[in-house]
Amino acid sequence: MKLNELKIGQCARITSVGGEGALRQHFLDMGVIPGAEVTLVKLAPMGDPMELQIHGYELTLRVADAGEITIDPIDERTRKHERPDRIYKSDHPGLGETGKYHAKGDGEKLPEGTKLTFALVGNQNCGKTTLFNQLTGSNQHVGNFPGVTVDCKSGMIKGHENTSVTDLPGIYSMSPYSSEEIVSRNFVLNEKPKAIINIVDATNIERNMYLTMQLLEMDVPMVLALNMMDEVVGNSGSIDINGMENMLGIPVIPISAAKNEGVDELIRHALHIAEYQEKPERTDYCDENDFGGAVHRCIHAVIHLIEDHAKRADIPVRFAASKIIEGDPLILKLLQLDENEKEMLEHIVLQLENERGLDRSAAIADMRFTFIEKICEANVVKPKASKERIRSQKIDKILTGKYTAIPCFVAIMLAIFFLTFNVIGAFLQNVLQMGIDALTGVVDNALAAAGVNKVIHSLVIDGIFAGVGSVLSFLPIIVTLFFFLSLMEDSGYIARVAFFMDKLLRKIGLSGRSIVPMLIGFGCTVPAVMATRTLPSERDRKMTILLTPFMSCSAKLPIYSFFVSAFFPGKGALIMGGLYFFGIIMGILVALLYKGTLFKGEAVPFVMELPNYRLPGMKNVLQLLWEKARDFLQRAFTVIFVATVIVWFLQSFNLHLNLVTDSKDSILALIAGIIAPVFAPLGLGDWRICTSLLCGVMAKESVVSTMQILFGTGIQAALSTAGAAAMLVFSLLYTPCIAAIASVKRELGGKWAVIMVVWQCLIAWVMAFVVHAVVMLF
Repeated sequence: MKLNELKIGQCARITSVGGEGALRQHFLDMGVIPGAEVTLVKLAPMGDPMELQIHGYELTLRVADAGEITIDPIDERTRKHERPDRIYKSDHPGLGETGKYHAKGDGEKLPEGTKLTFALVGNQNCGKTTLFNQLTGSNQHVGNFPGVTVDCKSGMIKGHENTSVTDLPGIYSMSPYSSEEIVSRNFVLNEKPKAIINIVDATNIERNMYLTMQLLEMDVPMVLALNMMDEVVGNSGSIDINGMENMLGIPVIPISAAKNEGVDELIRHALHIAEYQEKPERTDYCDENDFGGAVHRCIHAVIHLIEDHAKRADIPVRFAASKIIEGDPLILKLLQLDENEKEMLEHIVLQLENERGLDRSAAIADMRFTFIEKICEANVVKPKASKERIRSQKIDKILTGKYTAIPCFVAIMLAIFFLTFNVIGAFLQNVLQMGIDALTGVVDNALAAAGVNKVIHSLVIDGIFAGVGSVLSFLPIIVTLFFFLSLMEDSGYIARVAFFMDKLLRKIGLSGRSIVPMLIGFGCTVPAVMATRTLPSERDRKMTILLTPFMSCSAKLPIYSFFVSAFFPGKGALIMGGLYFFGIIMGILVALLYKGTLFKGEAVPFVMELPNYRLPGMKNVLQLLWEKARDFLQRAFTVIFVATVIVWFLQSFNLHLNLVTDSKDSILALIAGIIAPVFAPLGLGDWRICTSLLCGVMAKESVVSTMQILFGTGIQAALSTAGAAAMLVFSLLYTPCIAAIASVKRELGGKWAVIMVVWQCLIAWVMAFVVHAVVMLF
């Protein structure tokens, strides 16, 4: 029987895992191994993908991929995590209290003044960035979906000057499946941190500790941070910290990063093991008594075979042995074995497979999970069901229900647009605009009373206040939109959107995981492009990056608001909501084109962990809003300010640097007049509009500040309703700002960045032409 034949609520034991390559290895690393017990929780609203419970957590995968996994149905799971009848006490052990390795001090103490570097390593969504913020005092953004951190961030541990801790992207194992996982593995292998802080989600300990087993093989000083212990204890669970330390041979510290509990204890242990270079007491956990000792004999035979190669390549030999048994091509290449050694290696591995009855990768994964189960059976007492899981199951009945998921998603997005553009954001915008107008009047009168030179007077009032002031008034709308996006992200809802949108996105050649960068794109294209690093396929990454500019970023909101208030008053939510959905539709059409031309083939498999719903942390939400407001204000008083002054100067003077009475005689009019004929068929042939669009390449908000300088309040006389509609569509679709172009260049290279700019401008021109013609008919 195949896994995709299982009925909702049924249980089964996995007998074999088919498939090949990185996906199969990823399944094994996630605990989908022979002998594991699974329960089918539900199917997505459109019947695909499916959600399974395995090793105490929820995993999603596509029905077709489940068809590669063979199972035996069982009546009920043997490891059901029943409510415990005994609770262990979870004490914080001190230095030297629980095992000689804590304070033996006989390691090789580093020379005085050596910088202590730490790698913060853990699974996705286990609280790494939250802990990083507590350790360093930083304010990095955290979220409740896998893949929030996509690059490395470093900072000094508070109160310890000669230290550096690096927050790495989340990885499930040291067999990298996506590009951000490669970043994490390479950092540990190549940068040689003095110690590792391995953070583990204590509520999901079985799956999280698979990475721990691999990190132990690295033979680097390491401390294990059991995060979210407050949830474990709050749900009547318990972990025997001392017992776990004795089995692992490293310090184990229970913490709650979100509540800053146990973090000081963790810092003390981390500094101690780094300073004295106290390596794990145990890096070898293959049991020679298990299954006739086949895995044990294989690993140690390979260790003897490659020991000299591993030393030359500066790779821990135990880690190298297990990775080449799995068939890891990157490690095999680094070891540079000769042909005789490769043949001998193959014979050793074949003997393992014959004796063990499993293929090489499954045998190694099974060895690790067997040891993890021993640790958990001896030291971990799980509650029957956590409050978080029960709450998530109740919410999911509606938000991911068969008939309610997509209507709920559409309703939520429409409500966000309505509240942002018609209620909360619009009200705050009006209040701020009145304040800016009042300040402008005061400054205008003060300059006039002081008899300031009319050129300077014009620069301040017609340039700076008209340009920068007009952009600043849109700050409330942008902050309001980010507030709602932050709530979606922090609650865990975005991960569910990826789950039930996967089948729809697959029709256009993408995976459900691509929905996360696209939703981020509604805020800003730059982090959206970076978020594509969580996608394991280069094809999917490129395709998603090239589609993110179709998601209308918040920087375009001032343009929409400006034209809606001038040409379509009272229809803000309708017009803006329509623009957002038009961008999505265009993205879908272009994706279909890509699928049949540049990016033929199928989207990557959808394998994703679904986190429990959590109440959004007010501190995190406010931090995100402050960051976005600060970024907006920095652009307003740097890029937009400079653009405003340049535009004012060019439209105030002619080629002989004489002040002009009519801006049509200015330098700006001369320059913009060259490209005006290109925009004439769109109803946008006015040189002032062309100038505004050019300024928008620097920052989209500059379009409004430039128009405010050039038109003042008279734009209705220069532009028809059809022209305004064309302008909105062109602004939606044409090239993103210079920062977004730079991020695309960084991720894909200069050629793709140029292609994207030209392609976006071409699409924008064609669609604006069509919209202008249609509106003219009516």
